[in-house]
Amino acid sequence: MPPKERNIAMMGYRSVGKSSLSIQFVEGQFVDSYDPTIENTFTKVTRVNSQDYGVKLVDTAGQDEYSIFPVQYSMDFHGYVLVYSITSQKSFEVIKIIYEKLLDVMGKKYVPVVLVGNKTDLHQERTVSTEEGKKLAECWRAAFLETSAKQNESVGDIFHQLLMLIENENGNPPEKSSCILS
Repeated sequence: MPPKERNIAMMGYRSVGKSSLSIQFVEGQFVDSYDPTIENTFTKVTRVNSQDYGVKLVDTAGQDEYSIFPVQYSMDFHGYVLVYSITSQKSFEVIKIIYEKLLDVMGKKYVPVVLVGNKTDLHQERTVSTEEGKKLAECWRAAFLETSAKQNESVGDIFHQLLMLIENENGNPPEKSSCILS
């Protein structure tokens, strides 16, 4: 059986580790580079529940609260990895805006999302609590993970959870919640 093709977009504020997570997942190495990403595409075949998936992972340029949501990321994508850094409250605020823009552009109440708090290896610099991340993910009906691209902590889990969410998305989307997080 050929692998199921799945397109995934990795989005978030600049310098939260989107490229590091992408490279760690695809190549199994940590790259400590600071060149801002324009856009990179990675491919990898991975297995979840005895099914092979051909993952096309698009590592996007960092967005901020003023970015127009790039329409190309609303078409032909099956799921989204939304990344913030646990050391940056700003990146956590921006990820909420990116999510709202994503739903607006797609005209949907629900899209398969994994919310990722990256950089757990910098726990002494943490400004966003695990609880805040969990609450936001619950609000979105998203999966939630904290990761360290540097230590390869929970990196593969991001994509396995997202592939399972995509498979569960079978035409019965949950209603959009109107929870407010302050």
